[in-house]
Amino acid sequence: MSILRPTALMLAAPFLLAVPLLGGCADRFDHIGRAPDMTPIDDPRRQTEATGVTMPMPERSTTMRQAASLWEADVRGFLRDMRASKIGDIVTVEVDMAEQARISNQTSRSRGAGEKMGVPNLFGLETALPNSIDPDNLVNLNATGSSNGAGAVNRQENIRLKVAAVVTDILPNGNLVIAGRQEMRVNYELRELRIAGVIRPQDITTRNTVSYEKIAEARIAYGGRGQIMDMQQPRLGQQVLDVILPF
Repeated sequence: MSILRPTALMLAAPFLLAVPLLGGCADRFDHIGRAPDMTPIDDPRRQTEATGVTMPMPERSTTMRQAASLWEADVRGFLRDMRASKIGDIVTVEVDMAEQARISNQTSRSRGAGEKMGVPNLFGLETALPNSIDPDNLVNLNATGSSNGAGAVNRQENIRLKVAAVVTDILPNGNLVIAGRQEMRVNYELRELRIAGVIRPQDITTRNTVSYEKIAEARIAYGGRGQIMDMQQPRLGQQVLDVILPF
């Protein structure tokens, strides 16, 4: 009978499993008893969020400046309309939503029906029927039905924020397609705002802003993800059971 002896790998297994766990907590252990270190000043272009940024750009203008002219092609400013008008321009969307809706309804319905049929005389054949069958009451049907329903909606929303959107396309009628996204991370919670839709150039104010109610086919989403949202969401198993359980 052989006796299993612990090998070096078996003895080191708990420590090998603890290495990645401790590695994930290294940033927390680093500032125990003191303030966290600040990030050194570096080239902003090396930031992960800024690398590989691509945006829709307008077509390059081929207009040349005339000799001895004070005007320069594609110059921004000096009595020029600074509102967004071309692909790649930025417009500020103002969302100031304070909506409240209350809906209450109640329905009640009932119905009754009755049918009765008899054949007292049918070419003398009624005499051939068994004594248990009454020709005067061959068929007698009754039906009743009723339903009651009640519902109520009480909704209140109050959202006030601003987000910069980029003109991504110009429709044949001159309307502008805009899309914008804003992310803000506080500790371990990431808040995200998305907005998209179609606007008219004449709805853009002189401050280069447009209100959300003037956006056609508006798609506005505001939410977040992180530790707080994970705690508020039910577990995956519970969500699956809520879908498949009929009761």
